[in-house]
Amino acid sequence: MFQTFLIGLREGLEAALIVAILIGYLKRTGQRYAVRRLWIGIAVAIAISLAFGALLTFGPSTLTFEAQEIIGGTLSILAVGFVTWMIFWMASASRGLKRELESRADVALKGSAVGLILLGAFAVGREGLETALFLWAATRANAGGGIFAPTLAALGGILVAIALAWLITRGLLKLNLSTFFRWTGGFLVIIAAGVLAYGFHDLQEAGVLPGLNSLAFDVSEQIPPTSWYGVLLKGVFNFSPATTWLEFGVWWAYVLTVMPLFIARSRSAKRKPTTPPAASSAPVASFSASA
Repeated sequence: MFQTFLIGLREGLEAALIVAILIGYLKRTGQRYAVRRLWIGIAVAIAISLAFGALLTFGPSTLTFEAQEIIGGTLSILAVGFVTWMIFWMASASRGLKRELESRADVALKGSAVGLILLGAFAVGREGLETALFLWAATRANAGGGIFAPTLAALGGILVAIALAWLITRGLLKLNLSTFFRWTGGFLVIIAAGVLAYGFHDLQEAGVLPGLNSLAFDVSEQIPPTSWYGVLLKGVFNFSPATTWLEFGVWWAYVLTVMPLFIARSRSAKRKPTTPPAASSAPVASFSASA
């Protein structure tokens, strides 16, 4: 459940801050009439994300086992690709996010009402679809406990994110968002590695990839999957007591490639100013979304 809570918290905070920035900018520039159009787009994005999540959850249930494993493995790998891109993008773009969104809002205001609706839909829809896909993949990687608890944990993370975004935009909470996204990004790299390894395991079970019976290690006796510590390791790190060589190699290859690159990108973004010196020292969380 920690996985889905963290995903809900990070993605929820990102989406909530995007919404707060856009609404705050429209109010501050005297464009209050446009807020309703923006909310229409946001509502459409949420509905599409929920429908996509439902399709992922219940769509493949009537297919054969092999087909389900192929779809599950492929989408898990795709989800890791999306979340990896998101981690790197936020590591470098978090400091300039406010300015970029305000620029997009200016462009939308010069067009028709549809432009603002699309702005809200695309701004939140990308986060929603990524969240739905990665939550589904992470939940599937921890199969056995059902979907209720992970879904509830993700919802809890999203609610906490909304509360944090409200406190930040009201000036009631000071939070260095660059640091927040950097640390949560590091945790997501580990989570994504587990999801990626499980995706390859799915393809092995479907017979698409070989090596299902070639185990790198099997510590099931020392760490029973049903024990509290086995469940904890599975829930937090996607650890499998019986891991194939392919899963083992994929996990380490991803972590040893992505983690150093992520750390380097985060340090580079931290050192590189995105605004003139007089304004660059202000943390991202210091903006105001009030009128």
